[in-house]
Amino acid sequence: MEDGADFRCWDELNPDVLGIVFSNLSLQEILTVVPGVCKLWGKAVMGPYCWQEIDITEWSNLTEPKNIDLMLRMLIVRSCGSLRKLCVSDLQNDLIFSFIAEHAGDLRTLELPRSDIGDSIVEQFAGRLSKLTFLDLSYCVKIGACALEAIGKHCKLLAGLRRNMHPFDMEGKLSQEDEAHAIATTMPKLKHLEMAYLRIDTRSVLEIISSCPELEVLDLKGCWNVELGDDLKEKFPKLKVLGPHFRVHFEWNSSEYCSDYSDSFYEYESFDGLWDDEDLELSIYGGFDEDNGYGWPPSP
Repeated sequence: MEDGADFRCWDELNPDVLGIVFSNLSLQEILTVVPGVCKLWGKAVMGPYCWQEIDITEWSNLTEPKNIDLMLRMLIVRSCGSLRKLCVSDLQNDLIFSFIAEHAGDLRTLELPRSDIGDSIVEQFAGRLSKLTFLDLSYCVKIGACALEAIGKHCKLLAGLRRNMHPFDMEGKLSQEDEAHAIATTMPKLKHLEMAYLRIDTRSVLEIISSCPELEVLDLKGCWNVELGDDLKEKFPKLKVLGPHFRVHFEWNSSEYCSDYSDSFYEYESFDGLWDDEDLELSIYGGFDEDNGYGWPPSP
C-alpha cells in the first residue's frame, strides 16, 4: 500500500465478518465457489451470517421432493437461529414445517407456496412464528380456516398475507368464506392481502375491509362472486382493490414492512458438486421433465 497505509489480508478477517460480506453473493457462489477458496472462507460460509435470508424457491420447484427436506434442514441448522426470511415451495410433509418453526423462531418472512401441510400442524406451531410480518400460503390445498385463525391469533405483527389459489384447486369447493372470516377476526393489522380465486362472496370481503383498517392493497382476482359498489373508493380512499373481474399484476415487496433487513434476489443457473454435509447433488435444470409446474406466476 502507498504511504505506509494499513493493509489487512482477506484471509485475516474474522469469519463472522467474511460471512456478512459473502451474504451479498449469489446462493450458487456461496455454496460452490467460496468454500473451495480456502479453509477460512469455507468456515465462514458454514456460519450463520450467510444464512439469515434463504430463498430456494426456484431450486425447490425443480429438484426431487426428497432433496427439499434435506437441504432445508442443513441450511436452517447453519443459520443458528438467525434466519429472518425463508422462501421455499413444495414442502412435502408436516414434519419439515415443524422443524422450521422449532429452529427459525426469528422469521419475519415465510413463503411456502404449493406445500403439502395441513391445518393441525400450523395450529400446533403457529405460536413459534410470532414475529412473522409476511406469510405466503398460496396453493396449499390442505390449509383452511383453522390454520389461518391460528396464524392470526399468534402472529400479531402480520402485515402481509398471500393466500392465492389456482382455479383447478377450487374444483369441488363450495365456499371459503370461513377463511375470509378467520382473516377478518384475527388479522387487524394487515396492509396487503392477496386472495385470488378464493370462493368468497361480497359479504366476506366487506367484513375483511371493515375489520382491517390499515389495509392498503386487496387482491381479489378471480373471486367472481364478489361485487363491490362504486362507493367503496369513497369510504376507503387509501385502499387499492385488484379485481375481481380484471387482471392486474401487483408485486409484493415484503421488505416494506420488515425494515431491519433488506431483501436479496438470487440469480443462479446450476449448482455443480455436492453439499458438504448431506451429500446432495445440486443440479437444478438438468434431468427434469418439462411438465413439472415450474414457471407458475405468483398469482394465477
